[in-house]
Amino acid sequence: MNVFHPAFCTIIPPHVLDKLAQAEDPALAGPARRTLEADAARRTHRRLTTVLGSPPVAAPMGAAEGKPQRTIHDAKNKTDLPGHKVRGEGDKPGKDATVNRAYAGLGATYELLNKAFSRNSIDDSGLPLIGTVHFDEQYGNAFWDGTQMVFGDGDGEIFLDFTLPVDVIAHELAHGLTQYTANFTYFGQPGALNESVSDVFGSLVKQYVNDQTADQADWLIGAGLLAERVNGVALRSMKAPGTAYDDDVLGKDPQPATMDEYVRTGRDNGGVHINSGIPNRAFYLLAEALGGKAWERAGRIWYDTITSGELQVDASFADFARVSVAAAHARFGDGEEHGALLKAWSQVGVPTG
Repeated sequence: MNVFHPAFCTIIPPHVLDKLAQAEDPALAGPARRTLEADAARRTHRRLTTVLGSPPVAAPMGAAEGKPQRTIHDAKNKTDLPGHKVRGEGDKPGKDATVNRAYAGLGATYELLNKAFSRNSIDDSGLPLIGTVHFDEQYGNAFWDGTQMVFGDGDGEIFLDFTLPVDVIAHELAHGLTQYTANFTYFGQPGALNESVSDVFGSLVKQYVNDQTADQADWLIGAGLLAERVNGVALRSMKAPGTAYDDDVLGKDPQPATMDEYVRTGRDNGGVHINSGIPNRAFYLLAEALGGKAWERAGRIWYDTITSGELQVDASFADFARVSVAAAHARFGDGEEHGALLKAWSQVGVPTG
């Protein structure tokens, strides 16, 4: 059984914030530096609570199975978590659009997991979904800290409100799904798998909300998050890794699409947000080949893979590919799903054993 080690996972990679922090414009550099400092503090807090042990969060008494249990808090631009409760499960929408989007995004993620995979919340035991909005001042990130979701308002110059793209909400919550299933170590290839699984389920939730087929989806992560001044369309592209942005301030999207371009680095926890482009593209290629609603077959294979119990916390891309092939065969036999999956992994240069 995997050792339980919840990680502090953010949507914006530290290398992006590092570049912003070096900008000549203080309106860009200041918020980026504060965000980096806040993230460093949360990582330290996460390590301490992991070592000391944080109390488990149980489903409330009388909670209905198949229904989410959401609570949204307002940090009021401070850093104390979870903050002031502003909306509970079943409460009517309020005037704060950020609160309403966070509530809806958590609900959409729960619904996809429940309807498509018969999963009762991210832990399959009705875990309450907790979110905090308006975290810190001009905070340019969103994160899963092992127990809850947290969203910044952005600086308005580079990043807008982090609840605007539903796939950002779902991406971060999917780190919780990984935490309760494969629990990949947040470094190197297993860390990139951790990020990629979140991108996959983030994209699936967006497609589910928009009722899109694979060929109708944009396969972008974080579309709508970047401010107008940024030369880019999103944070990442699953269809074409490395093309999401090319900006004077942000730099160029560094994601590789194949193993031939694999980036070896000590930054970003060994490139977890960078090399995730490789398994991301494998999933896109599979979903595109199969067509239809991506969560029905391609998503089912990925879900079966992370819940198989066959992956170690330090799994490589090749380990994940091998287990995914076995999962596809177990569910669909030797049909087109199996062949399409083998081709997808081959196209990105990952062996399937």
